[in-house]
Amino acid sequence: MTLYDDLGGEPALRRLSDAFYERVLVDELLAPVFANFTPTHVERVAIWLGEIFGGPADFTARLGGHQALLKVHLGLGIREEHRQRWLELMQAAIEEVLADRPDLHKTLMAYFDWGTAIAKDVSQEPPGTDLGDPGPTPRWGRDRLVKD
Repeated sequence: MTLYDDLGGEPALRRLSDAFYERVLVDELLAPVFANFTPTHVERVAIWLGEIFGGPADFTARLGGHQALLKVHLGLGIREEHRQRWLELMQAAIEEVLADRPDLHKTLMAYFDWGTAIAKDVSQEPPGTDLGDPGPTPRWGRDRLVKD
């Protein structure tokens, strides 16, 4: 069983994404970072998480894969305080949406800690930066990156 299945698949990831962005969009520190937010963002994040956690490779097939995800972070100038607040709000969303699955909280937060560090680094580069080939979309298992 994949982490995707264990979480409850796409419906659970959509609920998590919804709960998280409800918090982000009213947060004094993070709302400005998401100034160009659109409702499709929530759906795309759920699809990304689905692929990361072992579900269908829909982000790669339909939305450009790992390269596309990295590119949308270019030029955002994410600071460590943004990253830490992001993690706090995600933790709250996880605790709300997956209250009945505390065994998965640490696993999810390990991924988000890893992923937000990458997003922060990439965000320091100006838009249009050639990121090279980041490889395929990573996959995440219990508390760690899964190597093929």
